[in-house]
Amino acid sequence: MDLFEALYTTRAMRRVKPDPIPMEVQERILDAAVRAPSAGNTQGWRFLLVDDQEVKARLGPLYRDALGTLFEGHYKPMRERAEATGDTRTLNVLRSARHLADNFESYPLLMFAFIRNDPGGGSIYPSVWSAQLAARAFGVGSALTSVLGLFHGAETMRILGVPEGKGWQVACMVTFGYPTGRWGVAPRRPAHEVSFRNQWGDPVGFETPEPLWTP
Repeated sequence: MDLFEALYTTRAMRRVKPDPIPMEVQERILDAAVRAPSAGNTQGWRFLLVDDQEVKARLGPLYRDALGTLFEGHYKPMRERAEATGDTRTLNVLRSARHLADNFESYPLLMFAFIRNDPGGGSIYPSVWSAQLAARAFGVGSALTSVLGLFHGAETMRILGVPEGKGWQVACMVTFGYPTGRWGVAPRRPAHEVSFRNQWGDPVGFETPEPLWTP
């Protein structure tokens, strides 16, 4: 797959089939993840794959509770504004997030990423993104979420058997599955609207009103 095709079309894919992910694809996903840059080459990360239905069944209620907390807190003003103004794009995103919660147990593969001595995520998130790009190369969709770690981190780690007192923390979880929809370039604000040069607010020096890569 062309590098730019992967970069431009790898977006959150939460509507997926329950079909299992082949073991050789899982191998490629994790092997790509551990090749990512690591601060000081410490590789202070651990990854845990979950495909056991009983484990997912224990995690699912926690995830739904965490997302419910988020929806009634941080997301509530955004949702209410979107409903009042008819902002269908925001409402679709929120429905997609709710879909993940409602169908948590049906995702064929989950990947939990754990960190130690990486409070800013400077090592773990490039690694996770590499995993998601590798999945895209095999036609597997993914979606990153951090709500379990935010609201039920300790309980999640107990369910997953993470050793206590070793400094490990849940950084995020990624769902994987073959998407039911089509890949495409996600609509975003152009780079020149959110970027500056030398000083905050100064023009970046170019304009890109349309994506510079198209299918």
